[in-house]
Amino acid sequence: MKLYYSAGACSLSPHIALEESGLPYEAISAPTKTKLLPDGSDYRKVNPLGYVPYLINDQGEGLAEGPAIVQYIADQAPGKKLAPANGTWARYQLQSWLNFIGTELHKGFAPLFNPAAPDEVKQAAKDKIRERLTWVNGELAGKTYLMGDDFTVADGYLFTVTNWAKPLQIDLSPFANLVAYRERVGARPAVQRAMKAEGLI
Repeated sequence: MKLYYSAGACSLSPHIALEESGLPYEAISAPTKTKLLPDGSDYRKVNPLGYVPYLINDQGEGLAEGPAIVQYIADQAPGKKLAPANGTWARYQLQSWLNFIGTELHKGFAPLFNPAAPDEVKQAAKDKIRERLTWVNGELAGKTYLMGDDFTVADGYLFTVTNWAKPLQIDLSPFANLVAYRERVGARPAVQRAMKAEGLI
């Protein structure tokens, strides 16, 4: 498999999933600003959307969108328990988490990355993110990971998105459960390897 990523972007989530899975893969840098691949070619020839992540499977087929990609990865290594079995209630709970993180948190950060966004828009975005994180913090009470005792691909996604809080000046210290959870996830060897590969640590 080939994973196209941009350092520190949401593509860190499937990068973590691949490391957790133990499956063979190649990570290819596709910077979101330049769209230039290491060989000098235009990334948009691989993925016309021009954003990351993008996965090419062993059959040469391409898949976009992080929540879909991480579930595909999880299903290729069922023994790792990165996602509950398809068709189970727990799998739909996982999908609920992936959708929540993608729409309520990931997209919620978007105005903060936009230098043209007015200050009042950025402040409103921060307020909404804090509101959502308050709920997440409550959901993490008494849990090791989002789904209980097992690390899943939803944890890699939440960790990735909440990594953006510090550089965007959102204080996570009021969310004690989330802070402790981030320390647990961040200490996992697979997470460390993915972050090191992207030059984040």
